[in-house]
Amino acid sequence: MKRAVVLLSGGLDSSTVAAVASSDGYEIFALTIDYNQRHRIEIESAKRVVKSIGAIQHVILPLNLRLFGGSSLTDDWEVTKNVPVDKIGNSIPTSYVPARNIIFLSVAFAYAETIQAEKIYIGVSAIDYSGYPDCRPEFLTAFENMAKLATKVGNEGGKISIVAPLVHLDKTAAIKLGLKLGVDYSLTHTCYDPADDGLACGVCESCLLRLQAFKNAGIKDPIKYA
Repeated sequence: MKRAVVLLSGGLDSSTVAAVASSDGYEIFALTIDYNQRHRIEIESAKRVVKSIGAIQHVILPLNLRLFGGSSLTDDWEVTKNVPVDKIGNSIPTSYVPARNIIFLSVAFAYAETIQAEKIYIGVSAIDYSGYPDCRPEFLTAFENMAKLATKVGNEGGKISIVAPLVHLDKTAAIKLGLKLGVDYSLTHTCYDPADDGLACGVCESCLLRLQAFKNAGIKDPIKYA
């Protein structure tokens, strides 16, 4: 079978994308980056999702971005909360991790080239998102072109493509797609600032977008909230 690397955080979007990659006929090689983020509990969610989709391999790569800081996910800043849903994405929030997707995709390309995978699946969206500049389709296109120049496979006439099935979908559409593909969203974790017992806060931007999407889909969110 064909091989694909799936950047899998354990969240709603990446779990949906993993199901899409599987339905596209790819063997899944899951890559989770443990960047010492505030919400590291999502790594346990990634492990559960990997089991549910039957991935061939799951690499959890330690990469301590807390040494840099610069984000409420990797520093001691407060996580932005209680923003009206219609205002989310109007500015870049404190949860933006500098160059995160540049770093993650660089690692994913290294992994893909090593295992001879032809696709990298990533769960970014340019619709329902917090305004991160590294979630836009023009970024993905530019990165793919750069990687063709910078990799052995690209220089030998091959290509590793970036696939972002959700980039033009809102979260409601992503959930409906995932449910069609059998995604168990009770296994996922989305919250940026979970309680000590792991429950989602329900009021950070990530939680608010998730809750609104399930409401719009007419489906009860299967995870518990503090």
